[in-house]
Amino acid sequence: MAFKSDKPSVLFVCIHNAGRSQMAAGWLAHLAGDAIEVRSAGTAPADQVNPAAVAAMQEVGIDITSATPKVLTGEAVQVSDVVITMGCGDTCPFYPGTRYLDWPLEDPAGQGLEAVRPIRDKIRSNVEQLIAELLPDRSATA
Repeated sequence: MAFKSDKPSVLFVCIHNAGRSQMAAGWLAHLAGDAIEVRSAGTAPADQVNPAAVAAMQEVGIDITSATPKVLTGEAVQVSDVVITMGCGDTCPFYPGTRYLDWPLEDPAGQGLEAVRPIRDKIRSNVEQLIAELLPDRSATA
């Protein structure tokens, strides 16, 4: 796969950019380091990241407390090699040369930590698979 810049770039999208997309961005940054450029955004960003998502990530040693929900822009999509929606029916601007994936994931909004943990773990599995595809010469284990 050819990339738009010197390293692959991934954009995670969900409606509020407060749960799934923030956890996915946290996992990708943690597991891939600076080998992959990570972005996240939402079509209707929330005021803050979901506290249960923050707590679930802290349990595995990943700090997303400084993350802030951002609005999805056409530019963010255009400069990304892979755009991943999180099963929330969001519509993204379409640009040729950009790969689009949808990860059907339950929405952690309004759910407690017990319900968010399996979502977090499924996201990790998906992110590990994505890293294996984008960086085939590198092991995705942390």
